[in-house]
Amino acid sequence: MSNQKRIIGVIPARFASSRLPGKPLLDITGKSMVQRVVEQALRCEALAEVVVATDDERILNHVESFGGKSVMTAAAHSSGTDRCWEAVKLIGSHGFDGVVNIQGDEPFIAPEQIAEVCACLDQPDVGIATLAQVVQDDHDLDDPGEVLITVNTEMDALYFSRAAIPFLRNPATGPRHAQFRYLKHVGLYAYKVKALERIVQLPPSPLELAESLEQLRWLEHGERVRIGLTDHPSFCVDTPADLEKARAEALRRDRAAGKS
Repeated sequence: MSNQKRIIGVIPARFASSRLPGKPLLDITGKSMVQRVVEQALRCEALAEVVVATDDERILNHVESFGGKSVMTAAAHSSGTDRCWEAVKLIGSHGFDGVVNIQGDEPFIAPEQIAEVCACLDQPDVGIATLAQVVQDDHDLDDPGEVLITVNTEMDALYFSRAAIPFLRNPATGPRHAQFRYLKHVGLYAYKVKALERIVQLPPSPLELAESLEQLRWLEHGERVRIGLTDHPSFCVDTPADLEKARAEALRRDRAAGKS
């Protein structure tokens, strides 16, 4: 279709990691973390191109060794958003309508989930989008590692928080998630190119610094963030224990696919 948006998937991949140094290059049953993410992203038909944005020649060379595309970006970026923007500028922002920031530590990210966030950019007046899942367990409401989202009637974000919002003033007996449709954030972002160019120029905000959530900077400066819903689970590899789970999951998938 001639009016189809050209969207590039950018995978920020830093070598440094406090808990898992060299995380993008860690082996998961014969393939590196970053290779698995690239391969999943390439399966998404909504993306016109996929590129790894790194700060380390070892990652750059590795991605090119398996046929992926990679660009070298500055080491000083404070966020994946900034790294995405530099990568898009290096490739040529005029060639794309949108950008998807794909987490480099989700080796099993579903191509359908990437397509879901891309679809949000087709909605009128949407410049920034991300995804959420409906909370099914009260444990998620009390875990500061989970980010909860409140939305308005248009499914635009009102607030992101590590606390369970809204607070149930007069809760009934039973699980809280059954009394209100709480939404937990899925860390996948899509931006129109112009919106991405705007937000990387914004200074840090008080709400962002309080909760350590970059997306609050955008809200505090008046940007709209559309929230799409997804049923696809997310699996981030942040710790050695997560890495072992990822290896076990990769073996399970290989067996299910009939591979040795």
